[in-house]
Amino acid sequence: MKVYTRQGDDGTTGLLYGGRVPKDSALPRAYGAVDEAQAALGMVRAEAAPRSELGQLVTRLASELWVLMAELATDPDNHQKLQPGVSRVTAEMVGQLETDIDHLSTLFEPPTEFVVPGHTRIGALLDVARTVVRRAERVAIGADVEGSHVVPYLNRLSDLLWTMARWQDGEVVTSRSVVT
Repeated sequence: MKVYTRQGDDGTTGLLYGGRVPKDSALPRAYGAVDEAQAALGMVRAEAAPRSELGQLVTRLASELWVLMAELATDPDNHQKLQPGVSRVTAEMVGQLETDIDHLSTLFEPPTEFVVPGHTRIGALLDVARTVVRRAERVAIGADVEGSHVVPYLNRLSDLLWTMARWQDGEVVTSRSVVT
């Protein structure tokens, strides 16, 4: 099997369960933004110890982004074909992110000031991933389908990534501790 198909040379791309749309339409823009978020998580994963709590969490999150991309790559008329948790985001997936945030929040003292990213390499990478996820959330709003949990998932994921960055930073550097 070859990597290239030449089918997209006309500026269109295929959707899951059929159909083609322009590559710059709402669905490809949305799943493309999520793909960028997944790649940003890959940078974190490359730095994390694979069997660590961080490494396992990042791997799970990156896998869950495949579910989001599948849902976003499906024409809304075919959403009934999607499988919860496999190709459709569920409320339980969003709830698990909240559980993760609550758990990690017990592992560090939350900052009381704005945080200056870059205290640790992994914390900085998590902050980059967070901003990419925030952008993916904004783009996904344009492709949102009623009843979908994609946007809430991305919203919660960015909160989780902020929490993960603070957890990894340990002693947080805040805006008040910066010497100008």
